[in-house]
Amino acid sequence: MSDQTVPLYQKRIPIHPRSVKGRFRTLKTGILTLAYLVYFLLPWLRWDRPNAPNQAVLYDLPGRHFYIFGLTVQVQDIFWLAGVLIIFAILLFFVTGLAGRVWCGYFCFQTLWTDLYMMIEHWVQGERPARLRLSKGPWSREKLIKVSATYAIWLLVAFWTGLTFTMYWVDAPTLVVDFLLGRAPSSAYFTTLFLTTTTFVMAGLAREQVCVYMCPYARFQSAMFDHDTLIISYDRQRGEGSKGRARLGKGLKTREERQAQGVGDCIDCGYCVQVCPVGIDIRNGLQYQCISCALCIDACDVVMDNQKWPRGLVSYTSENALNGKKTTLLKPKTLGYGVILTTATAVLIWSIATRSPYTAMVEQIRQPLYTQLSDGSIRNVYEVKLNNKLTAPMTVGIRIEGLAGATLDMDGMERIALEPQERIKLLARVRIPPPRVKEGDAHEKRDDVHEKDDLEHAKVTFVVEALAGATAKPIRRNVPFYVPDHD
Repeated sequence: MSDQTVPLYQKRIPIHPRSVKGRFRTLKTGILTLAYLVYFLLPWLRWDRPNAPNQAVLYDLPGRHFYIFGLTVQVQDIFWLAGVLIIFAILLFFVTGLAGRVWCGYFCFQTLWTDLYMMIEHWVQGERPARLRLSKGPWSREKLIKVSATYAIWLLVAFWTGLTFTMYWVDAPTLVVDFLLGRAPSSAYFTTLFLTTTTFVMAGLAREQVCVYMCPYARFQSAMFDHDTLIISYDRQRGEGSKGRARLGKGLKTREERQAQGVGDCIDCGYCVQVCPVGIDIRNGLQYQCISCALCIDACDVVMDNQKWPRGLVSYTSENALNGKKTTLLKPKTLGYGVILTTATAVLIWSIATRSPYTAMVEQIRQPLYTQLSDGSIRNVYEVKLNNKLTAPMTVGIRIEGLAGATLDMDGMERIALEPQERIKLLARVRIPPPRVKEGDAHEKRDDVHEKDDLEHAKVTFVVEALAGATAKPIRRNVPFYVPDHD
């Protein structure tokens, strides 16, 4: 047996992508710029709220409120989060079935931050050949300065990323001042440090390893692909011809010369490989490492334009199109995803648009279940919980219905003004008069107010309605009314 040790994992080969210009690179840069503007500037956007934080987007965990512009999300509305997650999942399936891994290539956080870190590296260390020389060369004063400067800027971006995330949970201006003066909560320092570390490692050091080895999406994407899914593909028939691809040379400089010799349009320049952020060769076919960033399309288009040859050697296409068949995008699977996505989105929008500005809960105090007073009347006691979900004051009124002869006593709190986002508990006493018995059969007793069955299954309805400060349908809560057993 050989004494040579077989490594369990392949040693990482550092990737130094080459820069490229083109329509997909412009699109990626535009999305990156927009994403960073939203992420880094949103905590600083102010929003006027009476008696509430004036940060436009703030997740106030201690106060158990999420403020998203004019929307206030409370704990009982957390099911909206489940709805948003469902919509995002269905949207991911829908888009992936149509156009492949465009999420990975344009919108994923790992892609956005890795792209920025590569831009910084390119700005400090130069184009790909210069970075390769610097990486392979011995340590020198130039290498130390450039690598240190790169890491310093990476660390600064990572720190600001972590601090910005923390700003979404605490008022941004206050947090920055307290953070720099050492007065911020320990959780703020821990969160910022944790995200600084993970951002630096994932975007600066691990890079494509996250996409290739850590992210599960690359592994199960094939379950959402079909022969009509738009993917980045290399036109092998055009690029290879009958004798394969070949570099430009004598007798192989024009398309006519190459076609006469059975050589394809691919000049084997390797530009498509050099620009790939995960280091794959798209000419080898669809690979799970591909994140569909389409930079290889831009690279190939540049080469084709220089040669004045038609574009499309590397392009967004489908497997059916490559085989000369028709691509069908509107299929039962796609339509099913679309219907579910539309329905889920409509339900969420309807739920938010029709939300009540306040909530009301009524619970019976069961010790005792009832009290029979000296005059024979029966009383039940209830706890009424009111919650003003608005950032403005409102007035509500409370009344009862559904139980004949019943009266409500709340010590004058039947009409109450609620402060912004105020929660309050009130005591409500409901009383019915004593039964009145008519003269009649000696063996028959009739309740002149309630029938016996009604008393055994009596219910009272609390009606809570907005009187001022808000417009909404009254809230009705049916609760049981207990009475003594009748023989």
